Amino acid sequence: MTVSLNQQIDEVKRELSKRDEVYPHQVATGKLRQSIADFQMERMRAVLRTLEWLQKYESQIRIMLTEGS
Repeated sequence: MTVSLNQQIDEVKRELSKRDEVYPHQVATGKLRQSIADFQMERMRAVLRTLEWLQKYESQIRIMLTEGS
């Protein structure tokens, strides 16, 4: 199965939204440290930025890849 960049971006956004809901409770109950929650959220935001960058330049990247073959 192929998962498009749009689908990957949507999934990362969904995951970020879910973490925004879940992490505060986990931090409040001591199941997760705030520093860890912040770090994990920032890593997921970095994934989103990377995927959005790839989406922005997808056509140029594909051209470069076919020219290099």
